[in-house]
Amino acid sequence: MFLFGFSSGLPFLLVAGTLAYWLKENGIKLAEITMIASAGMTYAFKFLWAPLLDHWRIPGFARLGQRRGWLLFAQLSVLAGLLAMALLTPAQLAPFVAATLVVAFFGATQDIAVDAYRIEIAPIEAQGALVATYALGYRIGLLLAGAVALILADHLPWRMVYVVMALAMAVPVATTLMAREPDVLRHRPARWRDAMREGVIDPFADFFRRYGWWLAGVILLFLLLFKMPEQATIGGIMSPFYRDMGFSKTEIGAITKIYGVWIGIVGVFLGGAAVARWGAWRPLGVTIVLCGCSNLLYLLLIAWPGNLAVLTLVISGENLTLGMLGPPTVAFLSSLVNRQHTATQYALLSSLVNLPGKLLGFFAGGIATATGYGGYFVITVLAVLPAMALFAYLSPRFRAAERLSAATAPAE
Repeated sequence: MFLFGFSSGLPFLLVAGTLAYWLKENGIKLAEITMIASAGMTYAFKFLWAPLLDHWRIPGFARLGQRRGWLLFAQLSVLAGLLAMALLTPAQLAPFVAATLVVAFFGATQDIAVDAYRIEIAPIEAQGALVATYALGYRIGLLLAGAVALILADHLPWRMVYVVMALAMAVPVATTLMAREPDVLRHRPARWRDAMREGVIDPFADFFRRYGWWLAGVILLFLLLFKMPEQATIGGIMSPFYRDMGFSKTEIGAITKIYGVWIGIVGVFLGGAAVARWGAWRPLGVTIVLCGCSNLLYLLLIAWPGNLAVLTLVISGENLTLGMLGPPTVAFLSSLVNRQHTATQYALLSSLVNLPGKLLGFFAGGIATATGYGGYFVITVLAVLPAMALFAYLSPRFRAAERLSAATAPAE
């Protein structure tokens, strides 16, 4: 899971924050940068093709099994897409954007397969340890695609940096070939109509059957809102912001990507410990508030541009709270999934979590141009308020469910 986490983290910044630096150095306008670097929005729509990963095997990869076959296919496609980006460069903008979308699409496909693999490989009580280990690998992947890529870009052409990143995908490819396939018995309908019903309709209908229309709708609305502040500061807006604040690529890479990644890892293990101690629900509420309010720290950078001490303080607060939010989020989403539809339901739920922030990030350049960076960050913080109102409404139901689960869990 550590190596699969690395595999998931590596392509994410290469179609978002890191890509934005390359685009800015090629004279692309801010509004266009945030739109192109929103290729990562593909991750928010991965539920649309997730049923394929539950019910269809790729010819030529079927011998690896359902999960590993899709993993290997997605990883090889990411590798090819990164090489295409390096070959084309932003000088050929239209095909370059197409290659970026290929990386984003298959990066999201890889995430679907990894999440399903994690849920199927071990029982629910082991998921906390798997999530923490996955998150550590994910952060290392972000470190390579963020900090190392930025530092390399001060000494090498961007196209060579992306070749190095493509070669790093050989690590997850080898991991997939050596991993074992989850032992899950899958029903394969003989008729295409039954396959469509079980693969596409049933996963969505099952969620509403289990929770009822009203409660399911409130849960989905909560998922749409609670990570908006985090997602709004992950995309293309932050790279131009740091540069406009007067920081060099090496300074940004060292503090936001190297130092920040390790602070984030500390946050991940704090979040994992909180889930082990109190369950997912209460830590989720606390970390939503902390993570959202941490965006106000960016106002300090506007007041003291170019100050490395202030940048370090801001990154400490942001990455610590982001890391803490991860384990409660994954544990909560995993608790909502029916294992008969692992890939589809988890992809849907995790996509809903990321979608609004991605949409806000798509328009971030235009909003920041109209309101200033400070106004944009304040808007992202205000997005916490409706999410916490829904959290308060849902609390009695999920706290009762956690108490029931704890009471009925077998003794270790």
